[in-house]
Amino acid sequence: MRDLFDRIIENKGPLGKWASQAEGYFVFPKLEGHISNRMKFQGKEVITWSINDYLGLANLPEIKKIDSEAAAEHGAAYPMGARMMSGHTEFHEQLEQELADFVQKESAYLLNFGYQGILSCVDALVSKDDIIVYDVDCHACIIDGVRLHMGKRFTFKHNDVESLELNLERAEKMAEQTGGGILVISEGVFGMRGQQGKLKEIVALKKKYNFRLLVDDAHGFGTLGKTGAGAGEEQGVQADIDVYFATFAKSMASIGAFLAADKEIIDYLKYNLRSQMFAKSLPMIYVKGALKRLDMLRTQPELKAKLWENTDALQNGLKERGFDIGTTTSCVTPVYLNGSIPEAMALVKDLRENYGIFCSIVVYPVIPKGLILLRMIPTATHTMDDINETLEAFSAIRERLENGTYKRLSAAVAAAMGE
Repeated sequence: MRDLFDRIIENKGPLGKWASQAEGYFVFPKLEGHISNRMKFQGKEVITWSINDYLGLANLPEIKKIDSEAAAEHGAAYPMGARMMSGHTEFHEQLEQELADFVQKESAYLLNFGYQGILSCVDALVSKDDIIVYDVDCHACIIDGVRLHMGKRFTFKHNDVESLELNLERAEKMAEQTGGGILVISEGVFGMRGQQGKLKEIVALKKKYNFRLLVDDAHGFGTLGKTGAGAGEEQGVQADIDVYFATFAKSMASIGAFLAADKEIIDYLKYNLRSQMFAKSLPMIYVKGALKRLDMLRTQPELKAKLWENTDALQNGLKERGFDIGTTTSCVTPVYLNGSIPEAMALVKDLRENYGIFCSIVVYPVIPKGLILLRMIPTATHTMDDINETLEAFSAIRERLENGTYKRLSAAVAAAMGE
C-alpha cells in the first residue's frame, strides 16, 4: 500500500506541472487598482481583457456608494445562518421577486455562489431513476453536478442538435425502463468559445421528446436580449426554459447567483438545495448591492449598448486582420492560434511586457494540444484607443509566432520540462 499523497507529489497534473514557470504570472496573476479597462500588473499599466465586468458596473460611484452604505449599516455578517434557519430577510425576498420579473419567470431563489448553486441544483432536480443529457462543453460546475447523479447520463456533441436528438432517443428508452424523467442541460453562452447554446433548436425538440431544460446563462444575463434577460430572450424561447440560472459575478460585478422557474419548482428547490440549506445566507451587502445593480440593468440600456459597440469593434477588427475568432455569437471573444504551451507563455509575456495587453491564456487540457486560445472579454468601459492598441499588438505577436521567434525563446523552457 502506498501513501495517499505519493500520487499527488509525483504527478501534479497537466497544468500543475507548469507551476514553477507559470504561477504568479500566467496563472494566479495579481491585477491591481480599480476594476476598469486599464489596471496595474507587476507595476505596469495594462489594458485588461480578462475582467467579466461586462457592463462596467464594478467601479461606478453609485454602485460603490450603495455597497459601502450596506456595509456600514449591516456589517459583513448580517444575516447570520442559513436562509431556512435565521438568514432570511425581506430584502432577499424583494431581490428574488425582481429577478424573477426581469427574466420573465414566476419565481426565483437566491444562491450564495454560482458554482455551488448550480451544482446543487442539478443534484436536486434528478433522482437515480432520471437521465441527464448535457452538452459536452458545459462548464465545470455543471460537470461536477452531473458527477453527483447516481443515475444514467449522456453527453451530446457541442451545440449539435442531431447528436442531442440521438441521445434523447437513448434517454427515452432508458427512462421507460427506470420510470424516470429526462433533464437536458445547456448554456446560454459557452464561456470559452463564446457561442450561444442552440436553445431555440433544443426547445423545438420538446414537441417530439419529453424532457425539461436547465440553462446556465452566466455570460448571457445582462448582455443578451432586448432587455438584457439573456440568451433565452435573445432567441425568443425564454418561456420554454424550465429552470434558468445566472450569476452576479459577471454583468452584476458582484457575488451570488439565482435560479428562476415556475413557483412550484422553486418552492421544491428551496427545501432541497443542499448547498443553500446548509450554508450561510447571502450577506446583506450583496443583496442590497444586487438590487441596485439590477435596477441599473433595467433603467440604463446604454450600458449594454456601449458593451456591444465595443464588442463589435473588437471582433470585426480581429476578423478584418484575418484572426480566427471561431463562431462566437456573444461578447466572449476567443482568438485561436497554433502553438505549444511554451510558445504560448512567451507570446503572452511579450503581450504584457512590451504591449501592455493583459488577456487570459487557455491551453491544453482545456483545449486540444497545439492550440493557444487568447480569451478576451470586452466591457462597456473599454475605449476605441484600447481596441486599436490591442489590434496592433495582436498583429505583431502573430507575426512573431509564425516566424518562430516564440519557439526559439521557449526552447529552454520546453527542454527543461521535457516537452
